[in-house]
Amino acid sequence: MNILSLFPLIPLVMMLGLWISKNTRQIHAVMVAGSSALLALAIYLVFHYLGLREAGATDAMLLTDSVVWYAPLNIHYAVGVDGISVAMLLLSAIIVFTGTFASWQMKSDVKAYFLWFCLLSVGVFGFFITVDLFSMFMFYEVALIPMYLLIGVWGTGRKEYSAMKLTLMLMGGSALLLVGILGIYFHSAPEGGQLSMNILEISKHTIPMSAQYLFFPLTFVGFGVLGAMFPFHTWSPDGHASAPTAVSMLHAGVLMKLGGYGCFRVAIFLMPEAANELAWIFLTLTGISVVYGAFSAIKQTDLKYINAYSSVSHCGLVLFAILMLNQTAMTGAVLQMLSHGLMTALFFALIGMIYGRTHTRDVREMGGLMKVMPFLSVCFVIAGLASLGLPGLSGFVAEMTVFVGSFEHTDTFHRVFTIVACSSIVITAVYILRMVGKVFYGSVLNKDHLALTDAVWFERLSVVVLIVAIAGLGMAPLWVSNMINDSLLPVVQQLMK
Repeated sequence: MNILSLFPLIPLVMMLGLWISKNTRQIHAVMVAGSSALLALAIYLVFHYLGLREAGATDAMLLTDSVVWYAPLNIHYAVGVDGISVAMLLLSAIIVFTGTFASWQMKSDVKAYFLWFCLLSVGVFGFFITVDLFSMFMFYEVALIPMYLLIGVWGTGRKEYSAMKLTLMLMGGSALLLVGILGIYFHSAPEGGQLSMNILEISKHTIPMSAQYLFFPLTFVGFGVLGAMFPFHTWSPDGHASAPTAVSMLHAGVLMKLGGYGCFRVAIFLMPEAANELAWIFLTLTGISVVYGAFSAIKQTDLKYINAYSSVSHCGLVLFAILMLNQTAMTGAVLQMLSHGLMTALFFALIGMIYGRTHTRDVREMGGLMKVMPFLSVCFVIAGLASLGLPGLSGFVAEMTVFVGSFEHTDTFHRVFTIVACSSIVITAVYILRMVGKVFYGSVLNKDHLALTDAVWFERLSVVVLIVAIAGLGMAPLWVSNMINDSLLPVVQQLMK
């Protein structure tokens, strides 16, 4: 068996273990064992991949394997990873591991909750390892479907509305994506020969420009909906606000990255000529996302909505950097996916822990929490500093790389939109510092909060792992950026043809 297939297989085994579990203790044991195995496997894969590169491996994708799935349409279960995929797998494993401990106190139908959580993980891991368009779309859908039940059953607030809105909008994006994938498939062999769903095989041919002009927008928008691209972002704040803590962590931390990864891996890589011609349209929309999301976060009073609109801004920056179509900016885009995934997961974990104690997410009803829960408060401040781009944390490295790459363009259009996107840094600082000041400093507004307790062991474990990852990426980013740079060369070569 190819080692990559273990990533979706382990959550499937976890589902079997959950199914036969008799009590909450056994359920927790299955989740801890499985999520720990995934994290260990992801860490091993990083070192294994770096070792293969150092040994002289030059293929664009390593650890490739392919098994015929449906011969009449030449559909394969084909897997392979480059540096970007490896980084995304490590991010996913970290979020699944920390999300397990963030859900430790789940009381309502625990077994069913974790079963759907594991199925969501199957889709996420499968998506990042596959190089076949059909398999990629299948895993994409597997990752989306559980969100409806996880929010609709275990969520809070307007959970039914939020679950339905999220599902309908993402299914709409999937419909566009399916048309785009079929269009790519039927134009995958323009010189004749067998049609293919394999991304690596398709990249060896040039899809006709007439087809690229039609299917590039469909594919980019299809993935862009999940990446919260304006004006298709409205599902995101409601979905995040209503989702349970670990689902918000996995949703914002990993699931939204499927959008940016898909735009890069499918739309840009397979249709580079259309990308060069049409990028300005989507660059305009993503530039709006960056600034609009930041301004919207300022107006919110609910902690989850603040973080949700912040995610719209930060994920918009991912697509913005990808559309710059140069190596530096796209390196920044991948670093931003990693950085945002870690810090938004930390935010949602901490918000869930604070809400579990105060029973409110309204900023106006909180104050002085640093005095009663210092550990959680300090961790929240660290997450805020990472979000606004403090040097030494992951946000600074990612955003600096994005903006340096964006300024490599000398034309007025790109420079203007880069300056507009840069303004989001100032806006982010405003809502982060104001939120931190109101919630954690000053006097305690609600006297009942004086009796609150600080984090317990499983909560501390969850947030410490995320903080270590954020600090590690911020202080030692070179190995990650080098791994990403090597993997971007085939894409850059396609764009420069």
